[in-house]
Amino acid sequence: MPYDSSVIRSATEELNEQARRNRSAFERRRQQIYTRVPRLREIDRQLSQTIRTAAHTALQKGIDPSPALARAKEQNLSLQQERRELLSQYGYPEDALTYQPLCSLCSDRGWRGSEMCQCLRTLCGQEQIKQLSSMLNLGNQSFDTFDLSYYSPLYDATIGSSPRSAMEFALDICFTFADKFGRNSVTKNLFLTGAPGLGKTFLSASIARVVSEKGYSVVYDSAVNVFNRFEAQRFNRDNQAGADVERYLSCDLMILDDLGSEMSSPMTQASLYQLVNSRLLSDRRTVISSNLSLDDVGHRYSPQVYSRLAGEYIKVSFYGEDIRRQKKERR
Repeated sequence: MPYDSSVIRSATEELNEQARRNRSAFERRRQQIYTRVPRLREIDRQLSQTIRTAAHTALQKGIDPSPALARAKEQNLSLQQERRELLSQYGYPEDALTYQPLCSLCSDRGWRGSEMCQCLRTLCGQEQIKQLSSMLNLGNQSFDTFDLSYYSPLYDATIGSSPRSAMEFALDICFTFADKFGRNSVTKNLFLTGAPGLGKTFLSASIARVVSEKGYSVVYDSAVNVFNRFEAQRFNRDNQAGADVERYLSCDLMILDDLGSEMSSPMTQASLYQLVNSRLLSDRRTVISSNLSLDDVGHRYSPQVYSRLAGEYIKVSFYGEDIRRQKKERR
């Protein structure tokens, strides 16, 4: 799950801050207990010193440290028993003076060897949603809030059903794609097609939310920005461009918005092919939204791109009247 470096950095900072607050809260509680029961402070001081002092003394005298260590161990057991009894006597749990990290798996480090711990992965997902929200208004966009009332229930002979029925089908496909993401799913990639204002971005955002909350890396960007980054990378115009392209190619889910809005050129053709083909070869999922039909894609882009979209993507058609205009009229 290759999260963007900015996501990992922000999530790590948050994890460190949570660990700092947890440690500070523990220290405050410990000092309160020591103030109430001063003997506990002395016991903890003795426990931290007995083994170390016994070994140091034995080594200084050049004698076998084993007997001294055995006596120190026996003394420690006695001190620990007294400690437990005092804590119980004053109504504290047995581990009240033992620091407990927030995550028992990694002790709040965020990593278990070379593997990201679940605690940091969860924070990465949350941070990723924050970043996506700045672009997709994830505050109110979810499958639960997708409003089918904007789509006509009347039969339309040109599509063979009502727009509402067609959109119920589109909603189901998008929800299933997000819901089953990552569970050995055989669900193909999605190509969302239809006129502007019919909900393509809304459902793309809903997919992004669910997949992010599952802990997968998601990148959302417009076709114009994506192809600009590919071009900058090819001509070394921007040091960050290479990292951006790598994110596009390696994230668990790439959402490419508004394909067809970019200027058509050999560069954009090559960039789109690289993006689509590379992600297919690495078995990474992609959602593409466009005002173009699949036939339009065949005319605008290379036969290789069209072949991959037609063969490896589920076409999800959006029908109806512009929702933005309907909302304006309802006010």
